[in-house]
Parts: sequence; C-alpha cells; structure tokens
Amino acid sequence: MSATMESTGAATGTIDPAEVSKFEAMAAEWWNPNGKFKPLHMLNPCRLDYITTQIALEFDRDLRVPRPFQGLRLLDIGCGGGLLSEPMARLGAEVVGADAAARNIPVARLHAEQSGLTIDYRHTAAEDLVAAGERFDVVLNMEVVEHVSDPLTYLTACHDLLKPGGLMICSTLNRNAKSFGMAIIGAEWVMRWLPKGTHDWSKFITPDELYDLLRRAGMEPVDRKGMVFNPLSWTWSLSPRDLSVNYVTASRRPA
Repeated sequence: MSATMESTGAATGTIDPAEVSKFEAMAAEWWNPNGKFKPLHMLNPCRLDYITTQIALEFDRDLRVPRPFQGLRLLDIGCGGGLLSEPMARLGAEVVGADAAARNIPVARLHAEQSGLTIDYRHTAAEDLVAAGERFDVVLNMEVVEHVSDPLTYLTACHDLLKPGGLMICSTLNRNAKSFGMAIIGAEWVMRWLPKGTHDWSKFITPDELYDLLRRAGMEPVDRKGMVFNPLSWTWSLSPRDLSVNYVTASRRPA
C-alpha cells in the first residue's frame, strides 16, 4: 500500500512521469492521517520500528539515548511529505529528503518548519545526486522501487549514493494473488484508502527478485521481513515469515 515516488528534478532514465503525476495530485494530503495517505500513517510505526532497529544494529547505536543517529547522513528518497524524514531528523540524523513530485517539496518543507526541524528537501533525481557526488550513510528507499521504469538502474543509483559500508532499507510489495487482492482490490477499490490506479500490480516485485536486483546493483542483502496488517486490531506488525504482501529489506554496500 505504497504512496511515495522516486526523486527527480530532471528527465532521467528511471522516472515514470505517469507515476509522478499520481502523487502530484495528492500532495496536499500528506499530513492528513485520515486522508489519501491514511495507509502510510497506519504503516509508519511498523516501518520506523524496522528502520531504527536496522540502523542501530549496523552502526552500533543505542536507541535509548537522545538523538542516537547523530553524525549519520541519511537520504529519504521518495520522501513525499516527510513522514519518515521528520522522525529521522528527530533521532539526530542529517536528513536529505528527495522526491519526484515537485508539489510534495513545499508541503514537506512547511511541515518541517512548523515542527522546528531542519531537513534538506530537494526536488531532484537519484541519478543527479550521484552525479553531484552526494554520499550517505543510510538510504531509505521505501515504497518506491515498484513505481520506477527501470528498477535495476534505480537501485544501482541508490548503491552509488551510499558510502562503503552504508545501509539501504528498501520496502515494496510482493507480486502474487494475495497482494493483488489486498493492495489493489482491498486498498484501492473497496476501502478506497488510495485512488484507483495508484498501483500497477505488474510492477510489484517478489522478495527473491528484489534480492537478486540488489545483488546485481552491488548490494549485500542482510535481512528481510514482512509487514503484516491485522484487520482485527487495525495495526501493522513485522513478521519474519509472512512476506506475502508488504515487505522490507536491509542491505549494505560492501566496505
């Protein structure tokens, strides 16, 4: 149930203009927990649990102390309105947020300013950031890869944005009958959490396919877990076994 997009400022190889336009149209809704991005607001605690745990493990940080990610430079690619950028900044990271949809950037900047946070939001492309020599300790690549035109080229650019030993967290949706039923029929057609057409099921990626793409892009996968929705408690949780719909991976760029 994704609703973010890859970053772009120029016409670059992995950007899909039709995908960008979907999220341009929803930009003003980002911080409305009952609006078009309700699924992401519901999913966010589960995503943050995984992200913070993996960063803490990789960089030997203690999550019990204030600002445990101080000194880490982090890129939130496909940042949308900043639902992940802001908590990362609160945890002490130096955050760059990038997005393909130009209208998302002023929304994100305004909300960060209102929240007293300093975040470097940019309407720019992964490839452009690579060309500019930008490097990060962590890349958050959440619910983006299923929206790009060339996943391998995109993931290779993300690899190039990492410092040696850097960590990438990448989430997407599995491609099977269950994901079609839940992410397309359930989320878009029945619950109307997202506008119809937000997802293209044919662009969903199985966990094994994503691991293969990550390895081909030069990354070393180290972990993957499912993010499972419980309709009774109306909450999301991490699962080491159930990767049937939403799932998240951690991989590192070899030192």
